[in-house]
Order: sequence, then C-alpha cells, then structure tokens
Amino acid sequence: MVHKINFDDIRPFNDSEVNGYLQLLLQDENFQHILQFVSKDPQRIEQLKLMLTHIHSVKDLQLKFVYQMVEELILKRSTDGLTSSGMDSLDKNISYLFISNHRDIILDSAIMNYLIVREGMNTTEIAIGNNLLIEKWIEYAVKLNRAFVVRRNLPVRELLMASKKLSEYIRRDITVENNSVWIAQREGRTKDGNDKTQHALLKMLNLSNIKELQTGFAELRIVPLSISYEIEPCGISKVAELYKRRTEGFEKTQEDDLRSMGEGLIRPKGRVHFGFGKPITSQTYEFASDEPISSQIEKLAEHIDQQIYSNFQLWPNNYIAEDILNNTRLNTEHYTQEQYNQFMLMTDEAVTMIPGDAAVIREMFLKMYVNPVINKRNSLN
Repeated sequence: MVHKINFDDIRPFNDSEVNGYLQLLLQDENFQHILQFVSKDPQRIEQLKLMLTHIHSVKDLQLKFVYQMVEELILKRSTDGLTSSGMDSLDKNISYLFISNHRDIILDSAIMNYLIVREGMNTTEIAIGNNLLIEKWIEYAVKLNRAFVVRRNLPVRELLMASKKLSEYIRRDITVENNSVWIAQREGRTKDGNDKTQHALLKMLNLSNIKELQTGFAELRIVPLSISYEIEPCGISKVAELYKRRTEGFEKTQEDDLRSMGEGLIRPKGRVHFGFGKPITSQTYEFASDEPISSQIEKLAEHIDQQIYSNFQLWPNNYIAEDILNNTRLNTEHYTQEQYNQFMLMTDEAVTMIPGDAAVIREMFLKMYVNPVINKRNSLN
C-alpha cells in the first residue's frame, strides 16, 4: 500500500475553504487597513467587502480582486510600465516550474501571475517562507492566493523531512495536478544585484526524483524567469542591511520583513520587465549521467543562471552606475544627461540615509546596479 502524503500544513486553501477564510480576513483590523490603502472612498471599500463576501473560489478571488489590485495598487501607482518577453515559448495547457531571480517579497510573484492571467494561463502556486507569515491575516491572504509554505529555520533532521515533503508537493503539483509553480532561485531577496541559483534549491527539488537527475528535472519543465526593475525595490534598505551585516553582524527581524513588504508596494520602481526563458528539457542541457550529483546540480544551476542573465533587461541606471563606479563614460549611448543626474540624486539619497562610511555605502549601492551588467555581458560571451 502506497503511503499518501498529507500536505495540509503547507498547501494553499482550496475552493471549499475560500469563503470561510475571506470572512475571517474581513473581520481583521489589519486587513481593513489594506482596504483603506486600496481606496480612500468608504463607498468603494464597502463595495469591495460585499464582493469578497460572495466569492467562493480561488479563481474568482484572483480574477475579481487580486488581478485588479495588482493593476491599480502596484502597476499604476508605482511603476512606469510593464513589459514581458518569451511567453510565446510557453504552452498555455502545460504546467511549469518558474524559477526566478528574487528582488521583491510580494511583487515578483504577484506581477508574474498578473502577466500569466493576461495571457490566458492559469495562475501559478507560489512558494513562500514561513518566516513571512508574521500575522494570521498574512497567512490567510497568501494561502487564499495559491501560496504554499516553505518551512525554514528547522533542526537538521526536521529540515530534511520538510524539504522532502516540499519536493514531493512541487513535483505532484506539476506532474500530476498540472499546476504551475513559482519559486525563487534563492532564499531571501538578492541584495547586491548578483543573482545566483542556490544549489540547495535544486537539491531539494531532486529529493522527490526517482529517475536519473536529468530526466527527473526535465519532467518539472523548469522555466528560468528574469525579473528586472528599473529602480531596485527597497534598494536603500537592501544596501543598509548589507552594510550593517558587514559591520555589525546584523540579523534581520520580522519587523524588517514587514517594512520591506510595504515599501516594495509603494516605492517607485520605474519600468519593469519579466523575461521568460526557454523551458529546460533533457535536450536543453546535457551531461554524463555518471557524473557526481553535485556536479550535475552545479551545471543545471549555471544553465538556469545563464538564461536569467541573458534575459535580464538592463536599464539606463545599470549603465550609469557602471560609468560612475569605474569613473568612465563608456556607456553614454545608453542614457541621457537627465537620467544620469536623476541616478546621481538617487545615489546621494542612499548615502545620506544610511549611517556609516559614505564611500563604502556608495560603492555598495552602485554595485547593486552594476552586477546585472557584468552578468549579462558574461552570459553573452
């Protein structure tokens, strides 16, 4: 008899649970603040509440509420436009495992789902760390929006068991349930602009694999996704965190995560581009099956990174930062004097707002924008 794994502790809410948890959300004081952030008009808020009380499925919630919130709250208020590429390589009827670079706690997956819905595909399930489920209303909100939980900071034995369960859940989602999944290429957001796929992520995904590594990964249909913001979300706080880690041994708190979620929603992000890579199949990358697993994992990670780098949209700020850092004017064809001046003001603001060694802070801020240029250039050579 095959033992059936119970995923209730990590899975998203299903349709039969949607209305009950929406009722709980509507009674939560913090969620009331979210609705007030959506609209200052009391009548509009009451209309939204009434609509939510009559929603009984995840699909309805996403189409009638979440999709509009992403458009109104994020795209219209804090970006200068959203573009995408590579979606023509995806089959609308097939599930994928989207592995992306990670720049913002909420926006990365929210905007990706917005794009996918716009293309007529079903939204993906989203991996979210349990460290972000700081309050009950956040847990309800994300699980209503097809998020499943990644358990972190566990003792070694428990972590291995939780990782195996997570791996089984993701593989079942894609190969049996035909549900696409989004997961970040690393734990935590990239703070220095140098996006790298953690080998631990791929090792976790391989825990549920009963075939050769290459075949097992091919059935997950990995699509590397490159997310690029013209203005780095929470850029100043990212550099502040990196600087404090280097100088004070800084450890992030839940309050820091909450602040980053809010800041990511409201701060300007400029233009935004999502570059979808080619699905990774057995034919896409090749290596000898007798190679050590660690070597095969390393090559797969490099293949994912290569696609993320090559599909990354570089902006004037990236080129300006490189010229400032290297004290050159080699990239002037990519930006105007006005854009240069604006970025200089942004850099000065970071240096002013972060206490510490101004020269070091300036260099860290610039490198956050320069590393994507270096990575893309190397990927094309």
